[in-house]
Amino acid sequence: MRHVGLIAGAATAALVAAGAITYAVAGDDGGGRTPSAESADAGFARDMAVHHQQAVEMSYIVRDRTKDEEVRRLTYDIAQTQANQRGMMLGWLDLWGLPKVSSEPPMTWMDMGGMASGKDGALMPGMATNSEMKKLGELDGKQAEVFYLQLMTDHHKGGIHMAEGCVAKCQVGVEKRLAQGMADAQQSEISLMADMLKERGAKPRS
Repeated sequence: MRHVGLIAGAATAALVAAGAITYAVAGDDGGGRTPSAESADAGFARDMAVHHQQAVEMSYIVRDRTKDEEVRRLTYDIAQTQANQRGMMLGWLDLWGLPKVSSEPPMTWMDMGGMASGKDGALMPGMATNSEMKKLGELDGKQAEVFYLQLMTDHHKGGIHMAEGCVAKCQVGVEKRLAQGMADAQQSEISLMADMLKERGAKPRS
């Protein structure tokens, strides 16, 4: 039951924080300036929206392939939180009048455009490959739970790296605060998932 409380508490806090900042507009704490298409603010919003979308997909895949209530609750909470945040970031791009896609490689705003090869669909650090997504959809029960927890741990590590990049480089205050909240929440979930893997006789991949 301890895990259930931690999952629910973290998810509730994340959703409340997200809801509290949906009022914000492009110029928040940014001197009234609209970010450019090449800015860290726009780059983070575009890249993290893509990163989050895969987490949502992974979570719903596994939610339907296990009866374990603890895992089902975690997958639902991650999916809801990250879908909410993704909507906010895409909304900001609309407010700023900026495109949701870029001709530049992912992570260019972090000066790390060549960090992820994009091989087999892994566009950014931590993202699962197409092959891994296919495998996840073929597993059931404990095997699905373990693989999901391992994949999501890697996914969160990549997400934290990007969020910390925004905290350092973004100019829009509300976006920097969202990024810091992401980093804190995902670090907490990494610890939780390590415990859940241990309970299943497994461990993170890295």
